Order: sequence, then structure tokens, then C-alpha cells
Amino acid sequence: MRMAPLAMQASQLAGPATFGAVAAVPGVRSPGLTESSSIQVQGGSLRTWSYRSTAVEQVQVVLTTEGRPLDADIELWHGPDNTPCKMRVYVEDGQQRPFSAVIETPRGPNTVAIRNIGQIEFPLAAQVFAEDIDSPSADCISASMTIQGGALRTYPFSPSVDSVQVLLKTDGRPLNARIELLQGPNNNKQVVELYTEDGSDRPFFCVLETPGSGNVVRIVNTAPVEFPITAAVVPQSISEDMATGAVISGDVVVGGSGGFSGFR
Repeated sequence: MRMAPLAMQASQLAGPATFGAVAAVPGVRSPGLTESSSIQVQGGSLRTWSYRSTAVEQVQVVLTTEGRPLDADIELWHGPDNTPCKMRVYVEDGQQRPFSAVIETPRGPNTVAIRNIGQIEFPLAAQVFAEDIDSPSADCISASMTIQGGALRTYPFSPSVDSVQVLLKTDGRPLNARIELLQGPNNNKQVVELYTEDGSDRPFFCVLETPGSGNVVRIVNTAPVEFPITAAVVPQSISEDMATGAVISGDVVVGGSGGFSGFR
């Protein structure tokens, strides 16, 4: 089924705006992370992707860097002064742990706005597409557990797990949560602060890369006790090499009693 062409607007004249024209050609399947499909967003600048077609009910946002930290605001605009979904994203290394999330866009038109709130020395590459979107597995959907307002839940993973799926939703109430990927005590590798006005109409789904050992995903319900959420965190991909034996290199800590001195 052919979708209405994507109209991309840039908040600045500089930058590879021609990339947006290539990604917006009707009938062309959205490619993966390639130089021709990603748009560079300089530090302190804003880019927007507008979808006028009501047939576009989901879009996927992928943010990467060249190994530098990633700090961005992502908002969904639905009409004047209406922001039904927004998130603040921090990643320590946007190349090793790219950010990938699915945003629900029912009842178009909708606009996805990505602002790089980092310094000018920290550009990021952004990709927004409406085809071949990631979706939660059956295991992820069935593993949902309730987290009451103000409570938290942690999910540790073995070194063999390369990436995990995270699915958050509510029964129709607002969703306020913080998602953290930790590797050692208070060592945040990735943080997502999330708000959606309706966690049933607009659930949140993302994939977190978890290289190395000692990875723990922590979900915090930052809303009051009257606003519970349901959360599911399950492995997505498992490394067969790591499953047979750990590789002592990089951020791997042997034994775990050395004060996590291996972390940088």
C-alpha cells in the first residue's frame, strides 16, 4: 500500500536537506541505518518530519552518533500546542548504543520533532521512517507486569544478551516513566525520560542495545500512585559466542567485587 509522501521540514538552511528528499520518495522502502537516509542534526538545532497521511499510525525514530554522547529531545506534535508524546534521551555512546523507539501517530497529521540539545561539538544522525517498523514479540507482550506510581523495577541481563525490548503502556491514563540502562552502580549508559498523554492509545516501545556484562534495565514510574503502568522487558537478541563463554575485554568485570574499576 502506497503512503502519502513524507514532508520533511528543516529548522535551518544548513545541513544535508537533500537526504530528506531521498527518504521521502513514494514507494521506496525505508532503508536501514545508512548515510543516505539519516539526517545530521547539529548541536542546538531542530529537525522535523511531518506526516500528513492518516494511514501512518506508527513511526520509528533511530538516533546515532560517531561514538560521542547523545542528548536529544523528541516530541510528537498533533495540532497546535498539542504534544501528546515527548521524551528526553541521553546515551553515553551513540555508536555503541543507538537509540531506537517506535512512536504511535494515530489520527494524522502528525509531526515528529527532534532537537539536539547537546553542544555544537556533538552532532547526531537522525532517521525517522514509517515502514518496516520494529514491533514487540509475543514474549514481550505476555511478560507485562504492573509498576505502581512512584515504584521501580529492575531487570538484570546476562552478558550473552545483545539487546532487549522495552514495552510500556497504561489502561488509558497518562504515562510518566524513566527508563535507565545501567552497567554498574549509578553508571547510566542510557536514560529515557518519557511522557505520553494516553498509555493505551500511545504505548511506548523501544530496543536497548546491551553490549558487555553487568547490564541492568531499571523502569521507574515517576507518576503519582494513582497512575500505574505495565512494563515488559525481555531479551531481543542473544549472542551465541557470549553464551558459550565470556570474553574478558572492554567493560567486562570479572567477579564483580573489584568496585567496578573496569568501567570508564
